[in-house]
Amino acid sequence: MIAKVLFSFCLVAVATARPEDDHSQEGYGYSEPEHPLGYHASSHEDKHDKGMPFDFSYEVEDHYKNLDFGHNSNSDGKVVTGEYRVLLPDGRTQIVTYTADHYNGYQAEVRYEGEAKYPEPQPYKPLPSYGAPAASSEEEAESHEEPKSLYGAPDH
Repeated sequence: MIAKVLFSFCLVAVATARPEDDHSQEGYGYSEPEHPLGYHASSHEDKHDKGMPFDFSYEVEDHYKNLDFGHNSNSDGKVVTGEYRVLLPDGRTQIVTYTADHYNGYQAEVRYEGEAKYPEPQPYKPLPSYGAPAASSEEEAESHEEPKSLYGAPDH
């Protein structure tokens, strides 16, 4: 049954196609979509929108929480250069110096300052174990009173 339906569908599709509807040479009548960055992927000498020059930097240093990092970057509108640094948990500072543009992409150099220091391993100290609770005497068990009701009898 499915084969008959599929065959019938193919016949209808072939019968309704007209030679003047052949858009194989025209790309089906659609124009080429524009690239979100404004250039065509077919050409290596792409045209890019001119970038905006900028210059910024920030530093964070908090000795209480052992934080020390920063970033600075600037651009002439064509090439972005910058550096960022962060204090790693092992005591070293990682420094990344970079350049980025439309022709060479992102190029980074990573280096480290300082020497990695790790805490001395501490010997394992198990938590103290506690013995079983002392057995209660029969007198203590019998001395418990019946629980008292917190609620009074309902009013009628």
